[in-house]
Amino acid sequence: MAVAPCFGASVITDTEIQKVVGDLISPLLVAADMSPSRTKIHIVADDTFNAFVMGGEDVYIYTGLLTRIQTPNALRAVVAHELGHTLGGHMAQMSDRMAIEMKRAMIIQALGVGLMLAGGNASLGAGMVAGAGGVARQSLLSFSRDEERIADNMGVDLMLRANQNPDGFLEVFTQMNEMSEHIESKINPNSINHPLTSERLNNVRQKLAKINVKKMPHDGQKTIYEYNMVRAKLVGYLDTEERVRALYPSSDKSDAAIYARAIANMQRGNLSGASVGTKTLISRHPKNPYFYELLGDIKYKYGHFDDSVIAYEQALKLVAAAPQIESALALVLNERNKPGDKERAIELCKHSLLMEPEPMAYWVMALAYGDDARADWALAEYYMMQKQPAKAKKHARTAKSNLKPNSPEHIKANDILNNN
Repeated sequence: MAVAPCFGASVITDTEIQKVVGDLISPLLVAADMSPSRTKIHIVADDTFNAFVMGGEDVYIYTGLLTRIQTPNALRAVVAHELGHTLGGHMAQMSDRMAIEMKRAMIIQALGVGLMLAGGNASLGAGMVAGAGGVARQSLLSFSRDEERIADNMGVDLMLRANQNPDGFLEVFTQMNEMSEHIESKINPNSINHPLTSERLNNVRQKLAKINVKKMPHDGQKTIYEYNMVRAKLVGYLDTEERVRALYPSSDKSDAAIYARAIANMQRGNLSGASVGTKTLISRHPKNPYFYELLGDIKYKYGHFDDSVIAYEQALKLVAAAPQIESALALVLNERNKPGDKERAIELCKHSLLMEPEPMAYWVMALAYGDDARADWALAEYYMMQKQPAKAKKHARTAKSNLKPNSPEHIKANDILNNN
């Protein structure tokens, strides 16, 4: 598999997606002697069929891969292969440079309220959020035939150590072969330095023939359900109306289909249709926090702030750690602006940042602070995370000149000014 980092990339942050994907690959990380708690999963908003691992602590998975890979075990196989490259030392020379370039270029987006929140002035209302730019691609690394074979073998071995069924490799390579067969059939394999997919498929088949995979465990219904819901969510948010209809026609009454259609309806302004679908899901699964999160998004877009707050509060009662939902609730509270709302919004943002620092929390905090000098500090932090140091330092200078000396925000603003 080619490693193709993107420049100017948009990385999605979403509690549900990151939790489900994290749970799926956690056994692999443990088997590879990596700490799941220290590993950051980045969901790259790009239709490329791709994934890669950098530095042992950053896993990048493209939405094009997630929406096309049909089973959770096949997704594990992809990640196991990429971990195989890491364990095999194939990325040692490139890893640091790739990590720097990726992190320099990332634009963080949050699914749900504030989707693709970016740049501008903290005084702007909720209707003024804007999407991040497109994705420019640059291939940094192409692995050789031997390196790919080693990564495949190490990936299979890693799946076995993690007690995961390695037949996911067959599914992945069969799917990749179907996608590339018409092109690769015209290529002389001796003229290129990387292996054809058909060759890799045969190699894995031979390796798995020596293993009794029938005795290996298979994913349970809960795991499959959660993975299908994540795929539906991404399709609903990111794909065209035509593709949503093709993948999830109105005749499909499954939860995943209703989820995708409800999100797609919300994205296209059909809030009534979105609300009906979401309430159907809640009636079926009253303890699923992410359906209440979606209802909160919809009510917010309606301008029904009280209902949105109620829905988000219910979501937070049902999920232990949900920094993106906390930030979304903080945004709605700031918009509603009842007595005590802005203070609660600030506390929610602070708690969210303790769990997972994300730009949206700083942005909403700046909105809630209003004319307080701490708003400039929050904006400075926001622009630092958005890789806009000039704007960050501008707000940091303003914050430093107006904040009490040696206050926490004053010290943090000074740190930003001293950051080269």
